[in-house]
Amino acid sequence: MNTTEAIDLDLMRHSGSILRETLEFLSTTFIVPGISTLDISNKATEIICSYEGATPSFLGYLGFPAATCISVNEQVVHGIPLGNKIIKDGDLVSVDCGVSYKGHFTDACRTVGVGNVDYRAKKLIKITSEALDRGIAAALVGGYVGDISFAVQMHVERNRFAVSLDLVGHGIGRDLHLPPSIPNYGPPGQGERLEDGACLAIEPVVFDGPSKVVVQEDAWTIVSEQGNLSAHFEDTIILTRAGPEIITR
Repeated sequence: MNTTEAIDLDLMRHSGSILRETLEFLSTTFIVPGISTLDISNKATEIICSYEGATPSFLGYLGFPAATCISVNEQVVHGIPLGNKIIKDGDLVSVDCGVSYKGHFTDACRTVGVGNVDYRAKKLIKITSEALDRGIAAALVGGYVGDISFAVQMHVERNRFAVSLDLVGHGIGRDLHLPPSIPNYGPPGQGERLEDGACLAIEPVVFDGPSKVVVQEDAWTIVSEQGNLSAHFEDTIILTRAGPEIITR
């Protein structure tokens, strides 16, 4: 489990509130047909940087060239925002974003159906969002990482979608990615114990059918090898004895 030493939970909460405001504006107001993925990323940067002490934590992380990851349709994660990548009616757009505030990191993602989205795509978004809720509800002090994984997998597969076998959630706090890894599948009661005060980023990645992933030539964008649609939801939480506290929602 990631250490809680030197983590200021109030600073984590403030970091989370900045990220929450950013993603709420993008997902409910800003993402419409005709704008580019770079437009979305630039707006995220504008909102985050309007807060003194806050920066987009993805920019430059391990060499990533942008402030957000924006993945469209069969793109799964780590899509690089581009000025010539234009959002169209019916697209599924996943906006993955992080905030660093006074050295405290939060991470969250939302998938948005743009305009006229078909029934199956709407259901994919709904089930992925619900799977995140199920995973968070299973994140109980004294439990195990596997309890989160199992809750996500069961909800997704009961609804005849498929979880990613390759992409995982993670610990978070004084760095963007910390132990433990949190798969979106597996048996309950296994993995690391969940400790009071620990911070986690839980993130179901779900496909419209079983899918492997491949990395494109830009060395970042991960896509479905089968061309399946994908959805991605993520929140940062703090584990407490009263239950998980979602700080990016």
